[in-house]
Amino acid sequence: MFVMVSVAVMDPKIFKRSSVKNAHVAKKNRLRGWRQIFFGFRTRILAWYVVLMTLSTLVSIIAIRQVLLIRLDKQNDNSLALEVEQFRLLSKGKNPNTAKPFRDEIAVIFSVYLSRHIPNEDEFFITLLNGKFHRSSPDALPAHLDQDSDLVKHWAQLTQPERGKHAFPDDTIFYVAEPIIRGNTHGVFVVVHSENGTHKQVERAVVVTFQVMIAVLSGGSVLAWLVAGQVLAPLRLLTETAHSIGESDLTRRIPVEGVDEIAELTITFNEMLDRLQTAFASQRAFINDASHELRTPITIIRGHLELLGDDPQERRETLELVTDELDRMSRFVDDLLLLAKAERPNFLNLETVDIGLLTEELYTKARALAKRDWRLDKKGAGYIIADRHRLTQAMMNLAQNATQHTTDGSVIALGSARTNGHVRFWVRDTGVGIAVDDRERIFDRFARGSGSRRRSEGAGLGLSIVKAIAIAHGGWVDLKSKMGQGSTFTIVIRVNPQQEVRSD
Repeated sequence: MFVMVSVAVMDPKIFKRSSVKNAHVAKKNRLRGWRQIFFGFRTRILAWYVVLMTLSTLVSIIAIRQVLLIRLDKQNDNSLALEVEQFRLLSKGKNPNTAKPFRDEIAVIFSVYLSRHIPNEDEFFITLLNGKFHRSSPDALPAHLDQDSDLVKHWAQLTQPERGKHAFPDDTIFYVAEPIIRGNTHGVFVVVHSENGTHKQVERAVVVTFQVMIAVLSGGSVLAWLVAGQVLAPLRLLTETAHSIGESDLTRRIPVEGVDEIAELTITFNEMLDRLQTAFASQRAFINDASHELRTPITIIRGHLELLGDDPQERRETLELVTDELDRMSRFVDDLLLLAKAERPNFLNLETVDIGLLTEELYTKARALAKRDWRLDKKGAGYIIADRHRLTQAMMNLAQNATQHTTDGSVIALGSARTNGHVRFWVRDTGVGIAVDDRERIFDRFARGSGSRRRSEGAGLGLSIVKAIAIAHGGWVDLKSKMGQGSTFTIVIRVNPQQEVRSD
């Protein structure tokens, strides 16, 4: 055996054939690598994915456009029918100003209805009296609905209800006309919807949908390429290492080797572990803080109960102290539950709220908190879609916070204003102010200002609740403060948290 090996090594022919073979294998591997890039299974998966997603995108866009048009047309028909039905009910009812039937006062019926109903977007109310144009809402009408147009003159002569569609060179309208005849007075109420604006909205939505789907297709293609690469063998090492990491020990990390897809996945996995470790640490800190806040009143209650004597006066004082601590614990638990609910979708009970009336209610309630120089800066006008109870809770927290940092005679002011699609509610005080280093931290759970008093400041959840309520309304909390001159906390929320912000 030894002789054969020695001869093989020393034989130059064999050495030459081996070198040629190695070179051939290296060349073959390079060609295979290029084939895998352009014709490999991973590339074919990506190609089929792109083809299928492109076809699905085109079909989806066409279907979305048709569905939007059908739904909008149905919605417009229902809106026209609803307006006419409400007009009929009003005409058969009583004059809200006199509480008497309208009789033949058709002009009064028109005025009452137009003053109490606002047309939807691309919708117009037209009233005709005795064959002539009377009033409209809005006052400005499209050129093809001018009071001297043939269509308006046609509506003025109607004696029977009519529903129809009329095409103009630049627009198509749908209308419902409701005649009303009382004695010698003849009126016609017409609800008109312009299709031009509706179609433009649909086209804009389709364009946005197409852009989003292209972006999704691009991102999905990249993701498909990465997912296809997961069949590579090194994933076994990643899986085995991941299995060895338990929730009790999140400090371990997977070693990163190379710069390929597996390395990128490993980095992403390690970053996820970083976030999990941070989340667990935050959870443990939260539990420690909560247990500390609960342990203190429990210790106080237990100590006083163990030392409770037979003296009736001592018993009353102990009972009052125990009740106060239990109330504080109850408020603390309620605050924790509120912060937990703030992350749920049903946290808010939205309704239409009058800004001015809400501001007056807040001012009235705040005045009962403490003896201060209470002032009402300003009342906003208009309406918002919000949760009245949650906003009141947030503002009362701010007002209570202001009383704890002021003394008798100090000024505390409340106010509200509506600007640029947002509504601002503020509480302004002339107290000690807040240090710059504390202005961000005081909104965290269990955080207090560096100069706060523990018992007066509660568990440090008040400002966290304010922030959570503001965020739930699609807004935020602004803080402006100067040491020795006071602070102003402002809750800024959207007019309607369920819609995009529009300029007023």
